[in-house]
Amino acid sequence: MTKNLIALLMVLAALLGALGEFNGWLLPTLSWPFTVSREVPCLSCSGEALPLLEVEGKVHWFGWGCMALLLLGGVYLLMRRSSSLRLPPEYVQCVQRFKRIKRGYWSLIAFGVIMLLAAMDQCLVGKRALFVSYDGKWYSPALTRAVLPGSTFGLKGAEARAETDYRELKARLGRTGVPGFVIMPLVPYDPTMDAAPFPSEALVWKDGVLYDEDGNQPYNGLACRLYADGQPHLRQRFRRGLPDGHVQGWLQNRTEVYSATYREGKLLEEHYRGALEPGQFMMLTPAGSERKVYYHPAPPLTGDHLLGTNSQGADILAYLYGGLQVNIKAALLYLPAIYFIGLTMGMLMGYFGGRFDLVTQRFIEILSQVPFLFVVMVVSDFVPLELRGLFLILSLLAMFGWMHMTYLVRAATLKEKTRDYVAAAKVMGAGTAHILLRHILPNLRGIVVTLVPFSVAALILSLASLDYLGFGLPDTYASWGRLLNDGLSKLSSPWVVSSAFVALVGTLLIVTFIGESVREATDPRRHTYYE
Repeated sequence: MTKNLIALLMVLAALLGALGEFNGWLLPTLSWPFTVSREVPCLSCSGEALPLLEVEGKVHWFGWGCMALLLLGGVYLLMRRSSSLRLPPEYVQCVQRFKRIKRGYWSLIAFGVIMLLAAMDQCLVGKRALFVSYDGKWYSPALTRAVLPGSTFGLKGAEARAETDYRELKARLGRTGVPGFVIMPLVPYDPTMDAAPFPSEALVWKDGVLYDEDGNQPYNGLACRLYADGQPHLRQRFRRGLPDGHVQGWLQNRTEVYSATYREGKLLEEHYRGALEPGQFMMLTPAGSERKVYYHPAPPLTGDHLLGTNSQGADILAYLYGGLQVNIKAALLYLPAIYFIGLTMGMLMGYFGGRFDLVTQRFIEILSQVPFLFVVMVVSDFVPLELRGLFLILSLLAMFGWMHMTYLVRAATLKEKTRDYVAAAKVMGAGTAHILLRHILPNLRGIVVTLVPFSVAALILSLASLDYLGFGLPDTYASWGRLLNDGLSKLSSPWVVSSAFVALVGTLLIVTFIGESVREATDPRRHTYYE
């Protein structure tokens, strides 16, 4: 039953991913392969090659390949005779021993929860609304690749031509001519390229003295009047609740309308990108409604920002979520590449030995002496900007990341090829490929399972280190290393560096605990201790 359920889910996921690509849907997790294909030029080709799979003039062959593998895997499981996925007895014992190691067991559960949250994608974090109800129609901007302009929801002026600001649209609910229903994600901000407005808190006037939000202490600091769009204006510093000096136009009896039209709206169009029509007045907040404005980086629990903002105005919680997704995508691309190269080279070295083994070892020794950071610096200078991204960084990491496992696989293959079952397979006429894939490779599963968590931890740390040094991913990718660099350059805002540190160290600890527990559970020298 378990096997059939997993197989059906794999087939359903492949069909939904393919259907979403044809219909322009942006499905959480299932659209990741096609998104990566759009981000990396070499993972797509011209539509003339495969006209049946053409979408927007391109064939995203990497995404289609992932869907094909998912579909074939599901069909293979359905065609197997056994009704469930049963592990060999020795692996069942390893699983039982792993469950007894509490730090690894609970770390695996925590990592599964993190993966589940990351799989929710734009349904959990994003600036696009999940659902909008307008004029009797329902829209799902977050689940479609198409960009909906403001005119779709009855907006006028410059807002009608630009992409809809769904946060502002939700703030206008209840007004005439705006949608009546807007559902935003839990964190309504994109991880990158989405600068939030300055958060602010209301201040209280009492008998001509300005107090803090609670009304207990006279306010000391900078207070602002705001435009209707939330941008600060008429800044004034207060000491003990009283204005510090005299600023013309700050009096409480000032009119509520900033009466200057700025030459019939021309200057306003320049500063506000055409948000106002010619002759329209720029409204200020009512007199006496001074506010305390938090400039970026804003502290936690200000506005809608649970963990505050960074120096670029990005919501830190959304940025951390985006960095987690980048690490997961990187692991899904990086691990298959390095394990394919490492297992292949290690088994060939151990099985053939002789001159091939000697030459390959010397090649690995030479390649391991190449300074990795120097290579990254040279490539970053010579590669065009449009080719930089996740695929380039992962290619450089994979170039050096397969060597550490090669010697382990080589040693295990040297031991396994002397076993009696290998000699029996040779007597029966089995070829080299059959012996390596059907006899030796299954006995290397313990090494592979043990190394996977440590490889994931090494990848996360490498990406964070490169981004911290400025040689990693572009600014369009959220990166924990770049956030850590941003926080260390602004230690007066400790929430920035502390959030990046906790996310990075916490994830590395969880993955390391899993790896250590797997290694301990599969170690034959410890079996008698746990049995």
